[in-house]
Amino acid sequence: MASRLRPGSQKKQIKEKIVQIYESFFKGEDVAAGNANFWDELFLLRPRVSVLESELARLSSEQLSALKVPLNQLFARCVDVVREEHLLRAAHALQTLSGLVAGVCRQPRPGPQSDAVDLLVGLDAAEREMGRLCGRCAELLAGLYPETLRSLVLDALLAVAAASEDINRNGLLEYLMINSSLFEPVIQLLSHGATRSVHGHKCVLLLTLLVNYRKSEPANPYVVKLSILDDELALNGYSQVITAALSDFNWKYAAQTCDSQSQGWLSSLTSMVGNMFVADELATRSESIKANHGVLVALYEAVHLNRNFIATLTQASTDASSQPPSPQSTLDREQAPAPPAAGQPDPLGAPVNLLVAFLQYCSIVMQDTKSDAATNNVRQCFIVLTCVSEDQYCNSLMHDPNLVFVVRLHRLPMRHRKATDRPAHPQPLATALLDLTVEFIMSHLMKRFPLDLYLQCVGIVHRVLCYQKRCRVRLGYHWRELWSALMSLLKFIVSNENAVVKRNNIFELAILVVNIFNLFITYGDTFLPTPTSYDELYYELIRMHQVFSNLYSMSLRYSNEGEHREAAMRLTNNLVNIRAICNHFSPKIEAWSQANNQTSLTEDQVLDVVRSNYESLTLKLQESLDQYERYAESPRYSSFFTAVVRSVIRDTWSGLNFDQVDHASLLNQTSAIS
Repeated sequence: MASRLRPGSQKKQIKEKIVQIYESFFKGEDVAAGNANFWDELFLLRPRVSVLESELARLSSEQLSALKVPLNQLFARCVDVVREEHLLRAAHALQTLSGLVAGVCRQPRPGPQSDAVDLLVGLDAAEREMGRLCGRCAELLAGLYPETLRSLVLDALLAVAAASEDINRNGLLEYLMINSSLFEPVIQLLSHGATRSVHGHKCVLLLTLLVNYRKSEPANPYVVKLSILDDELALNGYSQVITAALSDFNWKYAAQTCDSQSQGWLSSLTSMVGNMFVADELATRSESIKANHGVLVALYEAVHLNRNFIATLTQASTDASSQPPSPQSTLDREQAPAPPAAGQPDPLGAPVNLLVAFLQYCSIVMQDTKSDAATNNVRQCFIVLTCVSEDQYCNSLMHDPNLVFVVRLHRLPMRHRKATDRPAHPQPLATALLDLTVEFIMSHLMKRFPLDLYLQCVGIVHRVLCYQKRCRVRLGYHWRELWSALMSLLKFIVSNENAVVKRNNIFELAILVVNIFNLFITYGDTFLPTPTSYDELYYELIRMHQVFSNLYSMSLRYSNEGEHREAAMRLTNNLVNIRAICNHFSPKIEAWSQANNQTSLTEDQVLDVVRSNYESLTLKLQESLDQYERYAESPRYSSFFTAVVRSVIRDTWSGLNFDQVDHASLLNQTSAIS
């Protein structure tokens, strides 16, 4: 039978009922007219949140303001339904509410912007409605409810928390501060392994955003509650969520590195072709790093605010349900390994904890500082390590010789060395931390000099040494590598004066490095492991005397005039003991060489001369070598963390998908609970 449709005509696509309702609603029509059960029926329909957002996105600021009353009504109806015991309707109401927040708050519109709180809830009803919503969300998170519904609650709360990229301008968050009842149920979810494995990441992310809302003001109750939290289960759960995310990143990197190393000669043969894909590989790694921005801020907030959290840094994770495979020993295999099944032990049997995972993570991300985003990520890592190295209790754990861990630090491929990582063996965490700083110092000596990162890195070394001096802790460390790295840094500064010094106040960094050497000279006998180590320090200073002589000459030139005059003068004064050592021992060594008719002396011969001439050496007592300015976020890093939180909010929002809800699972879980 011939079609009655005219040529070229098509059947009009039938729209879902919920889509028709959205379109009518945003045209300003009274969608409930003539149907007393409209609102009851509406939330039985499966929401199409993406359609709801797109309909709101089409509206101009004026059109949106004209719909203020119906928007307020729809928001209030969502809150009413969320508070009902009909869980499927409550789930649909949460999805709709999230779509409203997204459509009103996250869409850029030309012209003057109306207050989002007024458009969504109404200023007069905001405190009441948001209080009702927060109270019900707390009940759903804490009670015996389906996990799918809990996930929707957390998504809705994340939508509210991420409603504005400038978190301090998010008016909706003000009402979450007034109703701080969400903290306890979120912490409860983190305390139990079963709920943590499902909701842990969202819980930690939500707490992080709540803590960062006007965090410098005493009115933020989440800052107070997180800072005084002493629930061991909750803190361990918080720690395990971060450990899981970082360990997963580490394992993927280790597997990828192992795969590239296993190619052998084939890898070398195809290196020219492989270079074509370097950009793609870096982009993939950048996306993986970006995915961990939230947990990195969460780690910082916990370390910075809560002293009780420090104890969890070195506790081995025992929760198989939330612990990803460990990256340890993956580099030694011929093929990229598959992750062990849940509950299976790590291949080496070595314990994994947050600080181990974080140090390994730092060794990966600090390889790239070419972009501003990569530099900011490394800066954030160093801020965390600065807080860690300042804490007395954490230092005691890191220096405990009975508390050893396998920490595989990854190394940046460079021209003068192979790209392979060093063999890892059990060691105190302080040793791994110092190795990490040495690696950064040696691998970033470039004309695009990251001064701020170097100040942080060397500052971490200084803090660790101050603890060792203060507590007389003798760490069995290969100190020569640290001394060599610091001397290489000074040599680079002097050799690249035009490229480095004139663009930066490099003298502050040089002063810090020289003071570390002064700390070894003045107090090294209290914390160096053996008297021989102290002798080796003098040997290295004498061997590299030209570096210090050139540094002194440079500081003299700048101490006469210029913007860095004062810093250059301080550097000149701080070099007094190092110059005294070089000037005292060099003639002694030269005289011994002539007396014994030897033009080239061995290290042992030089050390003999040094030991026999200690008593005639005169040094100046320098004070405040073990003093440093304690870390404070404000004002130096306030703008930095504001930008970081903006990035976290963007990443959080891009990860939310309110349409992806397994309704069948929700119904099954509801039936099981009933």
